Amino acid sequence: MAERKGSRPASAQRARRRLMPGQKRMLAASVMMLIGAFVPWLYTQLGTFTGMAGPGLWTATVAMLALAGALVPIRMLAVVQGAIAAGVAMVIPVWQFWHVFSQVGMAGWIPGPGLLLTFVGGLLCGIAAWQLLHLEVAEG
Repeated sequence: MAERKGSRPASAQRARRRLMPGQKRMLAASVMMLIGAFVPWLYTQLGTFTGMAGPGLWTATVAMLALAGALVPIRMLAVVQGAIAAGVAMVIPVWQFWHVFSQVGMAGWIPGPGLLLTFVGGLLCGIAAWQLLHLEVAEG
């Protein structure tokens, strides 16, 4: 069979890069943080408040940083990006909850799924960064 002009032989096909352990977890964490920024963070008698009305802008930004960490082929860069994203995505929802709780207690509001999604996404991102940091590199 004649080979098509411009096609590569089978041995020269470009190999796909394998993801390091933890990068898929970081990808899932970035999606959770991004979705968490857009869904309601607080339910009140006045209505719902999404994260994008305030601190969700930060968490959406670090979700993109975590996405970059999930796709970058350099391990230490992925670890740093994941650790920064995890720190911000875990601190902001805790601070938001504590701030509202200290102002009005639990009267008239309940936390929404955005706070939980963002926090759990940050936790998952931190686990992925830890896994990437402690990855044993095969010598060969």
